[in-house]
Amino acid sequence: MPTPVKFASHASEWLQDVSPPAHHCCCCCAMQFTGKHTFFGKTATMLQAADGIGHLAQMLLQIMIVLVAISAALCVAILIFLIAYGKEAFGVALQFVVVVLVASVPIAIEVVCTATLALGSRQLSAHGAIVTRLASIEEMAGMNMLCSDKTGTLTLNKMVIQDDCPIYTAGITRDDVLTAAALAAKWKEPPRDALDTLVLQNSGLDVSQLNVYEQLEFVPFDPTVKRTEATLKGPDGKVFKTTKGAPHIILQLVQVDAEDISKRVHWKVHELGTRGIRSLAVARTDDEGRWRMLGILTFLDPPRPDTKETIEQAMEYGVDVKMITGDHAVIAKETARALGLGVDIQEAGGLPSLDADGKIPKDLGKKYGAMIIAADGFAQVFPEHKYLIVEALRQEGFAVGMTGDGVNDAPALKRADVGIAVSG
Repeated sequence: MPTPVKFASHASEWLQDVSPPAHHCCCCCAMQFTGKHTFFGKTATMLQAADGIGHLAQMLLQIMIVLVAISAALCVAILIFLIAYGKEAFGVALQFVVVVLVASVPIAIEVVCTATLALGSRQLSAHGAIVTRLASIEEMAGMNMLCSDKTGTLTLNKMVIQDDCPIYTAGITRDDVLTAAALAAKWKEPPRDALDTLVLQNSGLDVSQLNVYEQLEFVPFDPTVKRTEATLKGPDGKVFKTTKGAPHIILQLVQVDAEDISKRVHWKVHELGTRGIRSLAVARTDDEGRWRMLGILTFLDPPRPDTKETIEQAMEYGVDVKMITGDHAVIAKETARALGLGVDIQEAGGLPSLDADGKIPKDLGKKYGAMIIAADGFAQVFPEHKYLIVEALRQEGFAVGMTGDGVNDAPALKRADVGIAVSG
């Protein structure tokens, strides 16, 4: 049976029904971009762009041009001297000058540089660094601007529960909240989702102590419900329920001191949100079957142990560090604050985009350079934004390094003078 389909050449156009009128069901789709005009297509196009000439190649070229020009001038002077004052025949003088010219041209300069850089690459491999472009070794030595992705590069890319745990029931501790959260999961099975992984594997909780409880019923996480729930029997034989999930969802269940707790929880969640910290609410029923709010588990993606020290060393060497992330601005600012970076994190709204044909705007550095240089970083960006930020800084005369761990960082890594791919 043919399936009725609706299509539109552009999202803003009216959908035209091309299905037989006899059918009552239809499948609607609106296609706005295809191929190289999609986000994935733009990323692939940027990866295929020409690399251009690096700083080292430009430097060697300039040295060779200067040396050849000096050699040519000296050879002309020698030729004139030999003919005018040395009374040599023109042919003999020309032969001598050609020999001098050939000997003075630094033909082996690239061979020597390549051999030297190869030795440096071998030394770097002993430290776990794999060099794919030899010229980047020398260019890294002259780098004065480093752009870095956040998640997986500056941070561990792993959510970790923090020590801060607001309590809303008297006599309850942080360990009690963690235990209740773990009971609202299948602790004897591999974690089913990110929240279960967070509580069971990344909290430091001894899961074996939960075996004294018997899980009678379990409701897994549902995006529409936004919480998990379990019915359990304790070692004393009492049956109770426990749940974990989004704070505003859990608050709808609370029956004890609901109004007062609701105000306190909303204020705390907002305060945590302004610092980029995420929250997970945990509740449990009492002996009368009423839901009580136990507390809020706070978690975030922490920085790598050596990130702050590395940034400080880079700054000591005169390298300015900018964070460029696709994460939310408040999370980026909190991470920047923790790492000692500036907190002037701009959103992607004022950043440039590629032209319709996928090319870099001609006035990129002139138009956006000052704004990009002044900012400490950028949040909520796409791969093309990272790519254009790097290019704008290069056009402003910076030797730019870019470091990242994801596919979305690949175009910027390739465009930078020094692209540093790290293990996320």
